[in-house]
Amino acid sequence: MVRQRLDVQSIVEGYAQGYFLMADETGQELGWYSSKQRTLIPLDDRFRYPKSLRRVLNQNRFEVTVNRAFAEVVAGCADRETTWISAELQEIYSALHAAGWAHSFETWQDDQLAGGILGLVIGGAFIGESMFFRIPDGSKVAMVKLVERLRDRQFVLFDAQMMNPHLERFGAYIIRNEHYQDLLRVALQRRCSL
Repeated sequence: MVRQRLDVQSIVEGYAQGYFLMADETGQELGWYSSKQRTLIPLDDRFRYPKSLRRVLNQNRFEVTVNRAFAEVVAGCADRETTWISAELQEIYSALHAAGWAHSFETWQDDQLAGGILGLVIGGAFIGESMFFRIPDGSKVAMVKLVERLRDRQFVLFDAQMMNPHLERFGAYIIRNEHYQDLLRVALQRRCSL
């Protein structure tokens, strides 16, 4: 039932137990998913990025903001040929954002949205849902700046859910679900904010 799915507290509890929401291939049905493995973005010295990106960062071409364009970031993340972010899931993200759980981390170039990352903050866990870019390097700069912010604010983990080649370039690594659950329990004891 849609109302139950939009119950913010139930959704937060699902994520706090290690599940995540996704729409099926048709985009019609939402479901809770778990995995035997989880992908984490390291918040320690294992985090890395290409030297070419270091030059981009040094040029200070991008401005970074938090929650300035939440709806635009959700729309950008959903705007793909195949997406797990259905219209219903977009509504859920909006409700989670209004309740203070879902956040967007944006990069801007010349007042244009360059890229962004969508995620949930629960305790000391940042659970990344998706990312996108409109201007080259927009999402890469967002990734670096988000990791710096999570480190500064004493987050325990940055959950990227599933591995892909893009995340691998940043030092993303896979852990077993049992280890993820242990880290998540520690993270839930923290009170961090983005």
